Parts: sequence; C-alpha cells; structure tokens
Amino acid sequence: MDVLVAGAHGAVGQHVTRLLAEHDDHAAHGMVRTPSYDDDIAALGATPVRGDVTARDSLDAALEESGADALVFAAGSSGADVWGVDRDGARNCVDACADADVERFVMLSAMNAEAPGESPAELREYLRAKAEADAYLRESELTATIARPGALTDEPGTGHVRVGADLDRSAASVPREDVAATLVAALPMVSTYGVTFELLSGETPIERALRSPLAD
Repeated sequence: MDVLVAGAHGAVGQHVTRLLAEHDDHAAHGMVRTPSYDDDIAALGATPVRGDVTARDSLDAALEESGADALVFAAGSSGADVWGVDRDGARNCVDACADADVERFVMLSAMNAEAPGESPAELREYLRAKAEADAYLRESELTATIARPGALTDEPGTGHVRVGADLDRSAASVPREDVAATLVAALPMVSTYGVTFELLSGETPIERALRSPLAD
C-alpha cells in the first residue's frame, strides 16, 4: 500500500512512518506542516509530504501528491487544540479520503474515549473530542479501524499486545512503538476492518492478537 501518515512527526507517527518505510509491502509518505521536518521524515525512510489536518485544501493536495490508497491518522494536539486537531482534523481527513477514493483509514484513538468520566478531569475534553472523531469515521463509508491504546510510554516495543473490547485496566499502558506496530499490522488485515478495539501491553504477538475476535 501507499500510505499517508497524518502526524508523521509525532511521537507515535514517527514509529509508524519508520515501520511503513521498512515494510516490503508498503510505501510511506509522512505528512508534516513544517518544512524543517522534511529531513527527519526522509531519515525515517519515507517521502515527506506537506499537509495540515486543519486545512482541507492542504489535505486534498497531500493525498494527490502521495498517491496514497490508505491513511493512518496519528496526529494530535497534545492538548493544545483538541477540537481543532483531534476532532476536526480527523474529520477533515475522513472527508478528504472519501472524496479522493482512499478507502482504507486507520485511526489512533484513546482508551476511555467512550467513557471520559472514567479518566482524570484534565483528559476528559480530549477524550470527548476523540470519541466524536471516532464516531464520524465509523459513520463514513471508509474501511476503518480504530485502535484505542491505554497510557503511552517510551519503553522499547516488545511486539506483544492485548486487544479487545473492554480490557482489564490494572496495567493500562503500552509502548508507543507497539502501538505503531499495531496500526501498521492492521492495514491489510481484514479481521480489523470496521472494528474498534482497545490496546495494551500483553503477551500475544501483534498479528496473532489482531486475528483474534475484536470489538465491533
């Protein structure tokens, strides 16, 4: 697949971009707003593409330039603009993909998006924004996968995870590298089409975990 990564310079996005670039079956295109990031994206093995999730015309141009047939949404505002980036930026990507006939869409969401009241107060607005973005994607005609990881860490990836509809939260964290590997692995896997699932560290190899029954 030719894959456009929205948020390619972010903490998860860089892992996604690198893994796609290393994959024999994918071509990686890293979308960034800032020209100074181009060298970083190229160093990951991907083709830098200028684009901004908050600007629809910019997204249209990025999809055309990349020739993508799939998009991974790994962009985030880090709390600075949850409605403009985490919700509306994702919605813009959904609309741009639909208009460009880019059918495959993998969304990086967040655990507790459907139940923000179960998270600390400072995260609740962000989680509401993510929930609205997820719902918009599910209501589209795109072939969607939505991954909702727990707390993200910078520990090295293990290649092993837990996935499911409602995971035990007693150890609710997962390395960013494993999240990225899960998003990349999900791209061609029919078992993840139309599915929303939670994601945590675990003991099952990623591809095997994604073949197991997931949430609807």
